[in-house]
Amino acid sequence: MSRLPTLEEIRAVPKVLLHDHLDGGLRPSTIVDLARDCGHTLPTTDVDGLASWFREVSDAGSLERYLETFTHTVGVMQSREALERVAAECAQDLADDGVVYAEVRYAPELHTSGGLSLDEVVQAVLEGFRVGSAGPDGRPRIRVGTLLTAMRHQARSMEIAELAVRYRDVGVVGFDIAGAEAGYPPTRHLDAFEYLQRENAHFTIHAGEAFGLPSIWQAIQWCGADRLGHGVRIIDDVAVSGDGEAKLGRLAAYVRDKRIPLEMCPASNVQTGAAASIAEHPIGLLRRLHFRVTVNTDNRLMSDTSVSREFASLVDAFGYGWDDLQWFTVNAMKSAFIPFDERLALINDVIKPGFAQMARRG
Repeated sequence: MSRLPTLEEIRAVPKVLLHDHLDGGLRPSTIVDLARDCGHTLPTTDVDGLASWFREVSDAGSLERYLETFTHTVGVMQSREALERVAAECAQDLADDGVVYAEVRYAPELHTSGGLSLDEVVQAVLEGFRVGSAGPDGRPRIRVGTLLTAMRHQARSMEIAELAVRYRDVGVVGFDIAGAEAGYPPTRHLDAFEYLQRENAHFTIHAGEAFGLPSIWQAIQWCGADRLGHGVRIIDDVAVSGDGEAKLGRLAAYVRDKRIPLEMCPASNVQTGAAASIAEHPIGLLRRLHFRVTVNTDNRLMSDTSVSREFASLVDAFGYGWDDLQWFTVNAMKSAFIPFDERLALINDVIKPGFAQMARRG
């Protein structure tokens, strides 16, 4: 196609999502409903006003300020019924956006203040995804795998890692740590990562978002991360000369050579100050240099985004066509935490035919 893909066309092609937070993707109307049921106080109970509040606070340009918004989403996700509803709606919303495979992460330890055990939290979310993934004919519209997240400023990472291994055959596909990076290096949780490696389990680590190269280096070389959550600051190890030629430092070269996936979240990175704008986001250079870049949403509510909108913003900023969008999508599917044959089947039987059909329409 000579013209650029439109948002509606992008919605129609099969997409893959690796970095999406369950507690960052609630529908504003659901937050209002759940807050009324559990007595949680919101900034406003007007649905449109609440959606605007989340966007405005998230646009403050600070990761710490951005994280404050989760007080209200996590606050209403403290019962089995609430967790099941949020997970079901998450699967429905992603499927409506054309996502065929998603890995959605959440921190079980944040959902126990209402009396649920960690196991009950996981079971509720898994049930919600099962219900929400089904289409009108009962067949799945989307496959959702879950990542269990440990908060890096707490001390429950081993407990959460063991939980992830316990449920890995019924829908949990991996482990993650999240939260403010500064002052909480991933090596604080080294015992959990070593345990996961011994158990042949997959894990990603939030690194290189608000903090720089040391966070990425520790996540990879000390902790053995399979993927990097964000990883945007790897650009600090890439020097670009006046004529546009790029020279990679040793860490950047290692990340590229080892094909370590980068879970890029452009809209979120602009909100938290990790990038000045979409047009200035490092994803453009990293794609040109053939890093294993993937495109993700991070928190759909806070960024008022979807995978399709993320792609559309990259089309506008960099002039990407269908080949580029397919490249990002195949990268993501290659990097998923499910078995190789299942990844390959989705690439060959769903993703590539879907993009080819759209290209023929042009």
